[in-house]
Amino acid sequence: MFRTRVTELFGIEHPLVQGGLQGVGKAELVSAVANAGALGFLTALTQPTPEDLAKEVQRTRDMTDKPFGVNITILPTLTPVPYDEYAHAAVDSGVKIIETAGRNPEPLMPIFKEAGAKTLHKCTSVRHGLKAQSIGCDAVGIDGLECAGHPGEDDIPGLILLPASADQIEIPIVASGGFADARGLVAALALGADAINMGSRMVATQEAPVHDNVKQFMVQCTERDTVLILRNLRNTARILKNSVAEKIREVETTNPDHTIEDLIPYVSGEKSREVLETGDLDLGIIWGGQTVGLIEDVPTVKELVDRIISEATEIVNGRLAGLLPAEQERVPA
Repeated sequence: MFRTRVTELFGIEHPLVQGGLQGVGKAELVSAVANAGALGFLTALTQPTPEDLAKEVQRTRDMTDKPFGVNITILPTLTPVPYDEYAHAAVDSGVKIIETAGRNPEPLMPIFKEAGAKTLHKCTSVRHGLKAQSIGCDAVGIDGLECAGHPGEDDIPGLILLPASADQIEIPIVASGGFADARGLVAALALGADAINMGSRMVATQEAPVHDNVKQFMVQCTERDTVLILRNLRNTARILKNSVAEKIREVETTNPDHTIEDLIPYVSGEKSREVLETGDLDLGIIWGGQTVGLIEDVPTVKELVDRIISEATEIVNGRLAGLLPAEQERVPA
């Protein structure tokens, strides 16, 4: 068992996190993550209204008595989103752990603080992590370039970004982007993080509410099967390669003056949700990180968590300990 600042802060058994996953972070997956001893987050904006979020919190609570949280991702949208109402719905439902991502969550912080909720803000740079710390966040997630979704515009991989963050940020750090197995967990801890966040790896589990075609597609992908889009719009996103991704790249390369309106038919959130529900891999974009190259099966969440912790313990007690000339204190099995 690994005890870190993150396990202590959030009252969880293992330093493993399933962060916000649009269209996927629902009760079935989040409760399975919690029951396995890790920390899962319901994705607030997967729910059509704040009232629906409150119902999803209760549905999750019916499936687990262990800690879980709610993710609120603040991004530019074509239709205004009542973020404060979603925040109130979460804390009024008794949720004590909030993950924020995207834009600065400072306007929502009084809501979380008044309710006694702990906040984890996901960042893509050291400077953003320091800002999150300064506004009172209890922990930060640090996303490297390898991640699915929006890795920011600095193009810094986790191998550099994590130790750079650990050198300056004092609050606990959750490493994100590029993590799918025990090797990643041990590496992240060595680089100064206190836990790892897994997105793509959690999608490829039996409990994830996603069509099996998508999960099997992720198993078949290699580390070369992702693409960065929206670069010219400075809203960089990493998705899996499919026919829609190819069409997006065609627009971006043939029309240097393109706008978001030119890409809306391809990046529609509704189409992306249809992919997850129907399994038609060419309906829309499919979010995925470079870790798809490490995904080789579709286990239950418990099998995945148990495997990562068991193998990580063996790495520390076996391979790493064996590199030292003298007997060292070992991680308890």
